[in-house]
Amino acid sequence: QEKKIFMVQGPYPTIRRLLQARGWVERKLPSMGRQMEQNRDPLHYSWPPAEEKEEEEEEQCDEDPSGIHDLMSYLVQDRRPNFIWTSFLEATDRQLLQQDQVVNHFPRVDAFTTKEGLCLSLQNLPWIQQADPNTFFPRCYRLGTMDDRAAFIEDFCLTAARSLLKLALEEAGDRLMGTKQVPNFAKGASESHASHPTHSTARPCSPLYPELVEDALEVCKQHLGILRHDDIDRNTPSPCRTCIDWDRFLQDYYRVAHEGAGLVLTRQQRKQCQDLLQHLGEQLPQLGMEGKLNVWILKPGAKSQGRGITCTTRLEEVLRLARSCTAPTVQVGRWVVQKYVERLLTIFGTKFDIRQWFVVTDWKPLTVWFYRDCYLRFCSRPFSLCHLERARHLCNVSVQKWYKTSPEQDPRVPPDRIWSNKQFQEYLAQLGQADAWHQVLVPGMKAAILNTLRSAQNQVGIRKSSFELYGADFLVGEDCQPWLLEINSCPTMSPSSAVTRRLCTNVQRDTLRLVLDRKNNPTCSIGAFELIYKE
Repeated sequence: QEKKIFMVQGPYPTIRRLLQARGWVERKLPSMGRQMEQNRDPLHYSWPPAEEKEEEEEEQCDEDPSGIHDLMSYLVQDRRPNFIWTSFLEATDRQLLQQDQVVNHFPRVDAFTTKEGLCLSLQNLPWIQQADPNTFFPRCYRLGTMDDRAAFIEDFCLTAARSLLKLALEEAGDRLMGTKQVPNFAKGASESHASHPTHSTARPCSPLYPELVEDALEVCKQHLGILRHDDIDRNTPSPCRTCIDWDRFLQDYYRVAHEGAGLVLTRQQRKQCQDLLQHLGEQLPQLGMEGKLNVWILKPGAKSQGRGITCTTRLEEVLRLARSCTAPTVQVGRWVVQKYVERLLTIFGTKFDIRQWFVVTDWKPLTVWFYRDCYLRFCSRPFSLCHLERARHLCNVSVQKWYKTSPEQDPRVPPDRIWSNKQFQEYLAQLGQADAWHQVLVPGMKAAILNTLRSAQNQVGIRKSSFELYGADFLVGEDCQPWLLEINSCPTMSPSSAVTRRLCTNVQRDTLRLVLDRKNNPTCSIGAFELIYKE
């Protein structure tokens, strides 16, 4: 009569315990031995799902020694649950759900919770909102579509040309060289953030002469003209369709960027490089973060937990995967390729990312709640773009748990590779960036989340009795600007550390306060949630 029957699918002991404390009774899922009954059950589920969103490993403890909860569950086994918390929406038959049944998922959220969907939705953002996705989302392309693949190839080539100009200026340093002056090509130490390779397979005494820089300058000049719309009255071809031999140019660029070959730069070219990069920086929001090694990251379009993700610096390697992912026999293995954030902030020389929670309680009108607490996830090896293995570049707990901490890792990196946002704020204060969290990072994450939701709003299924807790992953640039990587529709609640044990418990508690308690008491505490947008 009080409509306090709930059902939980998946290992969510915190949700179960909190609901029972509120006087709710659990309708337990049917056992695997009752397959015939499951097939007639509107809440029929399959476990495990074909594509689990997150691994969940929780220690189950006996919190019902008297068996009273089991008894009450038995009494409501044929009753319809009023509240359903499930790992994925497909665990329920949506057509048989009643309007008043509260479910923790919305339909069709793959428009922004898969890598392919997020890429497509944010490509369409400028048509929906006066916002530029390039200011918060690294450039991304779907390799399964011809237009996107062609756009990626052009982007890769243009990025290589810009990167060559940066490398040329770095090679020159503060020296003004004549046309035929050959510098010392021995490579120095890498930058503090280890973004420049120190190994060399090319002969240092075999420099590449000014014609290579001249080609890069010409390409970048043409691209700048297009960005400034100087070609609006002319039929100007794409910079990548010029007379430059791109195969040769890229091979020479690889030698400079990755094999230690040197460059000769004239005085005139140096000034042109400086001016051109300055003007390009005014047009390209990602010029600073993209670095100079042209690293890209390949991701399967609909997988999670870092599965199948690789980093690469070679166009031919990306295209080889693109050919395989467009084969007729491949249905799910669609790939996206995204620009790697090379100029990122590290902590003790180690890469990290931020897991930030938020809740949507309605899509029409769009209503978004931001959680003020979050946590950082560290890699197990020091950051370096000389080495592109997963242990250095993928912060996912499900990836890093397979690696032991490297002996070369700074001992100040926490052993469990997790920090709270409070610890991060203390670290920023030590760097002299005490205001960066509240003035740059949090506003940037909120804006990225809202723009992403607006870009997908017309594609998500509207259901008034649904809500959803999401986990957004961000990288942090050297300038403390957040860069959105992905949004997870089923963020893990598995406690991999003392920090996540506390925070995951808190966010589940506050989510129930928000979607249940607040209905009867609008002034009740909602913990660390804050309303950041209501349409």
